[in-house]
Amino acid sequence: MKGGNGAMAKIPEVAIEKSVLLWALERSGRAFTIEQRFPKLSEWLKGESMPTLRQLEDLAKATYTPLGYFFLPEPPVEQLPIPYFRTDKNQFMHQFSAELIETVQIMKRRQNWMRDYLIEQGHDPLPFVNSVDLAEDPSYVAQKMRKTLGLEEEWAAKQPNWTEALRELQIRMENIGIIVVVNSVVGNNTHRKLNPSEFRGFVLVDEYAPLVFVNGADGKAAQMFTLAHELAHVWFGVSAAFDLRDLQPAEDKIELICNMLAAEFLVPKHEFQEIWSTVSNNSEPFQILARQFKVSELVVARRALDLGYITKDTFIKFYNDYQTKEKNKNQNNDGGNFYASQNLRIGRRFAEAIITAVREEKLLYHEAYQLTGLYGKTFERYAESLELGNLL
Repeated sequence: MKGGNGAMAKIPEVAIEKSVLLWALERSGRAFTIEQRFPKLSEWLKGESMPTLRQLEDLAKATYTPLGYFFLPEPPVEQLPIPYFRTDKNQFMHQFSAELIETVQIMKRRQNWMRDYLIEQGHDPLPFVNSVDLAEDPSYVAQKMRKTLGLEEEWAAKQPNWTEALRELQIRMENIGIIVVVNSVVGNNTHRKLNPSEFRGFVLVDEYAPLVFVNGADGKAAQMFTLAHELAHVWFGVSAAFDLRDLQPAEDKIELICNMLAAEFLVPKHEFQEIWSTVSNNSEPFQILARQFKVSELVVARRALDLGYITKDTFIKFYNDYQTKEKNKNQNNDGGNFYASQNLRIGRRFAEAIITAVREEKLLYHEAYQLTGLYGKTFERYAESLELGNLL
């Protein structure tokens, strides 16, 4: 572009605080890659030059940072909108990852839309949300949870295997009004993986549209326990994110009780005690118990720890060995059908509501695209498959 005298007009540059730039690089977890993509980055950090607005927009996308943050005088302090419970409080707590923060934000937007939609459709609040007190007996609450879900006490034992039991639990939860999402990445961006060491899951409690999120990067064996733990949070009416390191809860009352309730829900105490005496001397007692209760060996080992049948050191060793074995087994997994995986990434209940709203012209297509993360023909193919019952 030329100015009035024929000279090239200078492209406006934007001043950025060095501390904000360093913060954005650290927050992204991709500093080395970004340095290669932006050769003038070192000059910006030294104050020798400044980026143009276009370069800053590109940098914001590359670091997954809202553009407005770069205009701040100092790095923002990002907070999760829900409590975060960490198992090891002595461990250094760095800032939350961009992946966790953005995932919670995406889920919150979906929940807000779902809540408004259900109220508009004349739905009543769900009676089980925040329906019990922390002081109530876990076995009694577990019984109430099973009854609401339409499950018998020995429901899992009737499933062919524990993976089917996990699927059955997800379906039952969605059938009573809970949005269940399982994902290992931010949206559909496979380059932005979620770290199970940071969080195993989180719960957004709402009386119309409670939402539970399970970190799909975690082993499937641990996901069953996470899901049951989140179910307890819904009944107690407490939103939270948690890491459940080694399936151990944080030293907070709500976390300790949710873990107790999750264990009782999956493996009732009296049944476990009856069977343990007959298998404890077996070389592989957890395998036998897992087959009986149709949960993973990890869950029954955790229950044995709860009830004092094994030491914490024994459990941690078993846990680490089991996770390593499962990780190696899953490396050959091709990821399955893309459209079928969307039922987990989006949540079947939420997806059905979105598609219905679009078909009834109560929601614009571009809004549906933004809420689901699926666009154009991809959205339409998913919608058709779901409507035909091919993804159940």
